[in-house]
Order: sequence, then C-alpha cells, then structure tokens
Amino acid sequence: MGGVVVTGVKRVDPKLVESFSSIGVATVHEAQGRKGLLASNMRPVWRPAHIAGAAVTVEVAPGDNWMIHVAVEQCQPGDVLVVAPTSPCEDGYFGELLATTLVAHGVKGLIIDAGIRDAADITKMKFPVWSKAIFAQGTVKETVGNVNTPIICAGQLVNPGDLVIADDDGIVVVRKNEAASILAISQKRDADEAEKRKVLQTGKLGLDIYSMRERLAEKGLKYVKSEE
Repeated sequence: MGGVVVTGVKRVDPKLVESFSSIGVATVHEAQGRKGLLASNMRPVWRPAHIAGAAVTVEVAPGDNWMIHVAVEQCQPGDVLVVAPTSPCEDGYFGELLATTLVAHGVKGLIIDAGIRDAADITKMKFPVWSKAIFAQGTVKETVGNVNTPIICAGQLVNPGDLVIADDDGIVVVRKNEAASILAISQKRDADEAEKRKVLQTGKLGLDIYSMRERLAEKGLKYVKSEE
C-alpha cells in the first residue's frame, strides 16, 4: 500500500509566525476560544523551550520512522515537523541524528505523538522536541505513509501549513487562515495581562481587581470571625 507526499504546501504567513514567537500557548489557546490544544501528555524534552512555525505533517506506521526521513526534504527554514502514528506507539522514532538533519534544514522543532530517544544529546543540542514518551526502543523502515496531509496528532487535527506553537505549558494549533485574527486577540490579552500584573505587584487582590466579591456572595460564601 502506497502513500503520498504533497509538495508546494501553502504555509501560514511568516510575518504572522514571527509575531507569535513571544506569545505563550495558554494565551493563544484562550484567544481562540479554548480550542486547538494538544493532549497534556505531550511534554518538552528540555526546558525552557518555545517555538512557533508552520506545520509539516507526517503520518507514520507504528514502530516505523521511514516517513520522517522522507519529510525532511519537504521542510523549509522555520517549519515545525508534526508527526503522528496511525496507531498508538511509544517507540523511539527520533534521535540525535535526525535532529542534526532537521537543524541543518532550519526546522524549528519537532512535535511527535510517540517516543523519542537520545534525550541527553537532543538537550545538549537545544533542539526543541515535544513527545509523549522517551523510550530507547528503535524503529524500522518498511512502511510507506504520508507527508503534508491532514493528521490527528495528540487529539487535534493538524493541517499542513497550519501554525503550531509550543512551550513549557503545551502545544496549540492555529488554522493558517485564522492566524491573523487570533494574533490580534492574543496580543490584546498579553497587553491586558501586563497591566494587571502591574496592579497585582502593588499588593491589590485579585478578589478586587476581578470584581469577585459580589459573585462569591451570590454563591453563598460567608466570612465568619473566629471566636478564639
């Protein structure tokens, strides 16, 4: 059974990608209506790490990393490689040699809903990787899959060219045709949080600046003075 490699994929605007480079995953997730977040078991191999880039998607067979090698040729500087197996697998699909290849092609990082290995070497390289496992067991190169087709990675649909943002809190995907509008909302949230941070630094309580007291009273919260 064959596979397909889609070439010439339209990517999210690089200027938008650059604008997202200083915005956290939590902010973007909230800005787009609390959607697009990949599963919580997808963790960075080393910290702190933060990337934003256009997705090159890879569908692989369980225990087979052949298509990751195929995908490297389709990567452009600034891309993020997003890999998902067709069935759950935690084998070590990716290691230091593949990381070296991706660095040479300007890839910003890897998101893989499976395992990786050579974690110490990858950490020394400071190549950003998010995975669901670190596992020494290797893979084979026998089964053809797909590159730059829509995939489900850690519970989320990722289309080739979509914006992917990852940091120490997780990973979020933004549709490439929604990136501009989500950026504006994200930047506003960032600015609002900066102002609230200044107020909180003066010692004022969240109870007051968020106007929580009346709502808490409506919910039945009471303050009782100690008799001791």
